[in-house]
Amino acid sequence: MDRTLANFIRALRNSEVRISTAETLDAFNTVELVGYRDRSFLKRSLSLVLSKTEDEKETFENCFDQFFSFEDIRGSREAKAANDPDGEGSSSAEGAEGSDAGESGAEGESSAHGEGGTGAKGKKKKPQFTAVEEAEEDLGAGEVTSAQSALGQLLMNDSKVELSVIMSTAGETIDVRSIQVFTQKGLYTRKIMEEMGLAELNREISDLRERPAIPERRLGQELRRRRDWLREQVRDYVEKQFLLHADATGKRLREELLRKVKLSNVEHRSFRLIQEIVFRMAKKLAALHSRRRKIFKRGQINIPRTLRHNMAYDGAIFDLHWKSVKIDRPKVFAICDVSGSVANYARFMLMFLYSLEAVMPKVRSFAFSSDLAEVTELFERNKIEDAIAKTMRDYAGGSTDYGQAFQDFKKLCLDDVDNRTTIIILGDARNNYGDPRTEILKEMYDRAKRLIWLNPEPRNSWYVGDAEMRKYSAYCHQTDVCNSLMHLERIVGNLLRTV
Repeated sequence: MDRTLANFIRALRNSEVRISTAETLDAFNTVELVGYRDRSFLKRSLSLVLSKTEDEKETFENCFDQFFSFEDIRGSREAKAANDPDGEGSSSAEGAEGSDAGESGAEGESSAHGEGGTGAKGKKKKPQFTAVEEAEEDLGAGEVTSAQSALGQLLMNDSKVELSVIMSTAGETIDVRSIQVFTQKGLYTRKIMEEMGLAELNREISDLRERPAIPERRLGQELRRRRDWLREQVRDYVEKQFLLHADATGKRLREELLRKVKLSNVEHRSFRLIQEIVFRMAKKLAALHSRRRKIFKRGQINIPRTLRHNMAYDGAIFDLHWKSVKIDRPKVFAICDVSGSVANYARFMLMFLYSLEAVMPKVRSFAFSSDLAEVTELFERNKIEDAIAKTMRDYAGGSTDYGQAFQDFKKLCLDDVDNRTTIIILGDARNNYGDPRTEILKEMYDRAKRLIWLNPEPRNSWYVGDAEMRKYSAYCHQTDVCNSLMHLERIVGNLLRTV
């Protein structure tokens, strides 16, 4: 039972419920007190020691229901006996019921597949067999010999509890909890079936098919039907294990992939997930840098302050005072090319900057494809997603002209740029062979504390065709490739650290 609880806690942690070592010990003590007999009592007791917030309690509810899902085997058998008082077809139809015990996790959905191919009276969909099996004649009901393989005997005896135990043991043996993606469901189903003794059962079925005696051939047909029913139960078990142990892991794998993939290659359906990643990354950076604006560097003593504050002690130094560095919040001007080839990069950079409101309250944003316009108030009046969508709709048209954009920036706010300002330009520097107006960029470079150019193209494309990056990079403090969320997080993090 300790292993069962440990696996349950692992499933909770995989579902992003924070559980410490002390809380794990509390859970073991709780189970030792309440036991596993009363399911609802166990659920309430564990909920008190493992889940803390409202979200965690909801996750705990869902995870507990999935992990400890089972049906009463005795009750299902009594219901079956009541429906079939003469006992006809009980050996076949009952074997196709979609109910397991304990952690096997078989549900009624799989029973719809299992019932159809069990007895002569089955009326639901028949399991898919091979061409040889479908061509065999219907032997009808009658005498059936005894199975010789261990798995065949359990199937013919309707030993559901034993099958559930064997299934769970096989799952532990092959480590079904390591499943990560949904496409591995068939692989783990086959592995569990083989661990349960599928090879021996298949050999017995093949041998029985060649036997001349009708009872033996009838046994072979029945074993095939029950084998297919068992496969459905194992598939359902694997699927539930996936939902318990791999669903959150798979989401993390997708998020890690989206952090590294080029934003221009991201499908539109993944935008929502990327937005969640952006907000989470921004929250992490905000928590990292939302500290006191004054820090003390130990090792650099402020001699005048130390002597002045210790005059009351006749020159004896009791209180040391250290030199401090004032950390000022950055004043950021973001200039984004929102033309078609760069629109996705601009979308998520603006989202990133405005998600850092706690540590970047002075962000002014500008968008252009040809003419440049300030969109700061648009972001203040609307939600981030709506503001970005409106920016892309209003300013993404037109032929890209960096020279015109720089000239518009000079007219709008070049006088506001000072030695506390960081200017971030996001664009591919492709100017359609127009005037690059590098003199304006030089003026911005001289006034600003830092001028950073983020180019979504690889460096070997910066000087090809109509790209003006060779001229622009001479007037930038920093030039970087930025075409993924990972690049964006690193650059913004460095910006916050160096301010």
